[in-house]
Amino acid sequence: MKILLIGSNYTWSIERIYKQELETLGNEVELLDVQNQFYDYYYKSPFHKLFYRIGISGILSKINKGVLSQVSSKHYELIWVFKGMELFPDTLRVLKLKTKKLINYNPDNPFIFSGKGSGNSNVTEGILLYDLHLTYDEWVKEKIEREYNIQTELLPFGFDDAAISDEDLDALDEVNAVCFLGNPDKYRATIIQKLVDQQIEVHLYGNDWQKFVNHRCAIIHQPVYGQDFYKTLRKYRVQLNIMRAHNLNSHNMRSIEIPGAGGVMLAPKTADHLSFFELGEEIFIYEDTENLINETQRLLNQDKSALEQIRKSARAKVLKEFTYKVQTKRILSIVNGA
Repeated sequence: MKILLIGSNYTWSIERIYKQELETLGNEVELLDVQNQFYDYYYKSPFHKLFYRIGISGILSKINKGVLSQVSSKHYELIWVFKGMELFPDTLRVLKLKTKKLINYNPDNPFIFSGKGSGNSNVTEGILLYDLHLTYDEWVKEKIEREYNIQTELLPFGFDDAAISDEDLDALDEVNAVCFLGNPDKYRATIIQKLVDQQIEVHLYGNDWQKFVNHRCAIIHQPVYGQDFYKTLRKYRVQLNIMRAHNLNSHNMRSIEIPGAGGVMLAPKTADHLSFFELGEEIFIYEDTENLINETQRLLNQDKSALEQIRKSARAKVLKEFTYKVQTKRILSIVNGA
């Protein structure tokens, strides 16, 4: 199958993983990096940010012309757009003529924008132009099917099983502390503050945490990528997961990445967490701030050996049911069967 992916080509992007998995299955795949083009412009200077914000940059017009040029003399059996913030609706209309199937996968909520990178009018105005939507969230699935009458399928977040080996993960020394891996916002900072106020040591990996939390129990680190990312998920006694407004009752990427790396995940009680994992055997949950503090303290005081089976069971579950290999086969099955 000849496939065009439109999205991001950064080292950490899931598009790169899906491209690799699709090629492994014998497909011919191209990846058009529209997000890279946008960010290369946007972050080049403060003036570029200003020009974009006041609507005089022209960068999106340039990107869309490039997309149309890419497909002008080609025909793809499948065009797969990731999120779609950079694509005008008129461009999507042209893409529909260049493929048998135009599909969208949005790793955020297309109706609730929790930040400037989570969506824009191109996302919402483009919804009705796709042949198939893939979403991680049951509420989004039901809303698109009900209001747009477009086929929508659930696609949980995946795990890259080739990212790091069991040997590298098992060789790590445990750090008996809480870890949160992600950039700060006011809501996340409020939860972290509750923990450090109880003298619970929390290691924070992300940009600018010092602007949000100032406490001797808050240990701030720079973001980590590649194998260091998975090692960080694994080595701490408690790996905290915090949901944002667009996925409060579902799951996020960390919901799969933490157990996939053999981390001990303490996550909010959601329908997806209860459905995906066995509580107390693969993950742990909290229901409110008081419960979070109690569960954190309990896990920090537990014997290290008691959590080893949790780590093994969690990783085994993800490697069996949530890898990108599994998800890619599901997507092709949906596309071919639709």
